[in-house]
Amino acid sequence: MADPTPNASSSSPGITKTMDAIMALCKRRGFVFQASEIYGGINGFWDYGPLGALLKKNLREAWWQDVVMNPAWGRKGPDGQPVSVVPLDTCIIQHPRVWEASGHIAGFNDPMQTCRQCKKLFRADHVWTMLEEAPWLVSLREAFSISADLTTIRFDPGLAQKWAGSKGKKLAPGMALVRKYTETMATLTKTAEAASGNLDVPTLLKLMATDPALAAQGLATPCPNCGGDLTEPRQFNLMFKTYVGAAATEDDVAYLRPETAQGIFVQFKNVVDTSRVRVPFGIAQTGKAFRNEVTPRNFTFRSREFEQMELEFFCHPSESMAWYEFWRSWRMEWWQSLGLAGDNLRLYDTPKKDLAHYAQAGSDVEYRFPFTAPGFGELEGVAHRGSFDLTQHEKTSGVKQDYFDTTRGEPLPNGQPKGERYIPHVIEPSAGLDRGVLAILCEAFTPDASRASRVYMKFHPRLAPIKAGVFPLVNKDGMPEVADKLAADLQRRVGRFGLVENDAKQSIGKRYARMDEAGCPFCVTIDGDTLTNQTVTLRHRDSGQQERVAIDQVAGLVADKVV
Repeated sequence: MADPTPNASSSSPGITKTMDAIMALCKRRGFVFQASEIYGGINGFWDYGPLGALLKKNLREAWWQDVVMNPAWGRKGPDGQPVSVVPLDTCIIQHPRVWEASGHIAGFNDPMQTCRQCKKLFRADHVWTMLEEAPWLVSLREAFSISADLTTIRFDPGLAQKWAGSKGKKLAPGMALVRKYTETMATLTKTAEAASGNLDVPTLLKLMATDPALAAQGLATPCPNCGGDLTEPRQFNLMFKTYVGAAATEDDVAYLRPETAQGIFVQFKNVVDTSRVRVPFGIAQTGKAFRNEVTPRNFTFRSREFEQMELEFFCHPSESMAWYEFWRSWRMEWWQSLGLAGDNLRLYDTPKKDLAHYAQAGSDVEYRFPFTAPGFGELEGVAHRGSFDLTQHEKTSGVKQDYFDTTRGEPLPNGQPKGERYIPHVIEPSAGLDRGVLAILCEAFTPDASRASRVYMKFHPRLAPIKAGVFPLVNKDGMPEVADKLAADLQRRVGRFGLVENDAKQSIGKRYARMDEAGCPFCVTIDGDTLTNQTVTLRHRDSGQQERVAIDQVAGLVADKVV
């Protein structure tokens, strides 16, 4: 599920930033839990604990504030005018013809393979990537002499026999080398001799996973889970099917939306007709989407239920590339503003050959997750979709989706423009909220062997789920009462942005350690001096430094940093 490969950015001796360590902290501190955990969990579904729910809320609200309420931080667009965006909230279940028009019913498929031994399903285009992380392949690499470039292997029948009878039984029970040792060894030995003792790795793996009879027909691909052989790829639709109404017949079939964008497109005309908006303008929404992933993996990165933050920006065709460049640049800047700055974040332009058939341009904001390192994983896509979506819905529904622009066209005798009717082009910045939370968690995870917690979460104060901790040094002598009053003041000032924790239990060192793991940017300690001179100790999470400040200044200092 998680790749334990350490991230190269680990900073403290003896402590590495790994997905295992990040996931352990997420469970320990209540950021993310496995869904239905008491029943063994359900693959591809995750629940957010108290701190995770707040972190996710803060990221969602940061997007909402900066994209909808104050679009692009109040900047002017390529047309020299302030950017205009309106909100929308559409249903998870849409009319089935929405997905017919969008192409999801016909084309939203992944090639899928099934293991003949363990019966697990895999996306065909992910199998070889998963093999690189498979425990049995890691063991195999230790047992055999593989070249540094992973292209050749020195095959030793005796070593193969030893491995098959020990680690192979546990790690790769479906492998032909383990299941049918004698027959497979004969095939392997013959092939190795023909290659003068050298085999390329893919050929060896396929031979080890394939029955001799299958090998004669063509080499199969080994299963990442058990080493068995996989079926030929077949298409698998990624949409979750459901039924509308009590009858539940095939006439009542509907689908859980695989993206939030189509709800925006089918409401385009209603928004134009009921709002005082003019092209160029955007429609934005956040919400759940569902994809029946064949192989959900890498913690919350690839899940079957996830949340999107999407903007569909409608503009005149002649201005569309300028708007694409605008959103492409600003969306990268937005992620950087939240702490994803540095080498772990990049803007990647999709090659033309890899674009969707309707796309005119596309870029991805990508983050280097520990499980993708040294490569990157997509965080947000910015796509120039042309007029494809509105045109498709116009064709399928029979309802016109064009826009009459009164500011364009040849001038009339009275000097006013004649007007122009056109189907707008669309620029789509589409971000994954869950992937954003995961990137924030991975980036914030900061090993520090000098601290009691040995790690702290370096959240941007705007995103931190706990904004401040208020701690009476001892639970007596009037200190708890002062702490209660200060915590209430802080809660009034910053409570809508996160929690203020008021805690009098355990030693102050343990309370600091707990706040470090929770990513709390400020801790305020009430001590004996507070009662005499009305000052407190303000501790800064990132540096660990402490300073004395007047108690009546604390709420303002914290509020200035966390909102």
